Amino acid sequence: MLRVAYPSTLSPELLRDFPSEIELIPVSEKLDHDLDVDVWIPDPYTMRAVRAWPHLRGVKLVISMLAGTEWIPPLVGPHVTVCNAHGAHNIATAEWTIAAIFAMLKYFPLYLDIQRSGIWKRRFEAGGCYAKITGDTRPIYPPVMLEELAGKTVLLVGYGAIGKEIERMLAPFRVELLRVARTARTAPMVYPVSELDILLPQAEVVVLIVPSTAESRWLIDAPQLALMQQGALLVNAARGPVVNTDALVEALRTGRVRAALDVTDPEPLPEDHPLWSCPNLLITPHIAASSPQFAANGVRIAAEELRRYINGEPLRNVVQAAI
Repeated sequence: MLRVAYPSTLSPELLRDFPSEIELIPVSEKLDHDLDVDVWIPDPYTMRAVRAWPHLRGVKLVISMLAGTEWIPPLVGPHVTVCNAHGAHNIATAEWTIAAIFAMLKYFPLYLDIQRSGIWKRRFEAGGCYAKITGDTRPIYPPVMLEELAGKTVLLVGYGAIGKEIERMLAPFRVELLRVARTARTAPMVYPVSELDILLPQAEVVVLIVPSTAESRWLIDAPQLALMQQGALLVNAARGPVVNTDALVEALRTGRVRAALDVTDPEPLPEDHPLWSCPNLLITPHIAASSPQFAANGVRIAAEELRRYINGEPLRNVVQAAI
């Protein structure tokens, strides 16, 4: 019988999704003895999984509950097949992205600060914020209190499952959409990443939703930030190293751009890091996928991969094939 190690923190009701032909072995981060297992479903919290790994023996297949698996191959080595949870976080991450765009365009961080101060008249600060970040100093009456998304150009950097879900959610807002991926495609038009620098000046909103790879490291650096429109919004729902943090801090401090980040580099972000105090910035601590459906979606995908593995069928979400 196939022995499958899984996080002991999973709710028992989720275990009903697993095939009956396996033996489930709960694994805690405090595991202090060796276990012989065939398949490992790591704890979604990376450090807990890393602590458990040295005690697991005989693992041939790793099925992650996360879409991001860049840390797993270096941990388990090249002789283990690794699968991710492709599709598990599409809805939650796309919803966070839409919410982050609106939060920044509607100046919610400013209005939350005003709410906490209890001073109604501070709402007129919004007009000054708009003029400063966009460079639009025209006299506008009534005063600007927020911005509209409709009519803006949104550049999607990454056009996988989550990127396509973001596009679907943006559809009602009548934005002009530009798409970038590793390779060009047609119907719809997707530009190759080699043309990113050409497209950046055209967008008011730039959304990053690419995987963390050697190629995507510092995809957004000082030259790319300089190419963006004055006051353009950078939304990072991908991975922290996709952006050069030092360059972003400088661009934020000088008022060149604004940003909404769910991920940072380094991560966790140290308490004294300058990014925390940057203007024109919204940070959430890597929570975009953490809805109540997180575990259920991850387990459902893992269970389907296990069924395919048991039946000798090709696995769907392989990110590393064993050699």
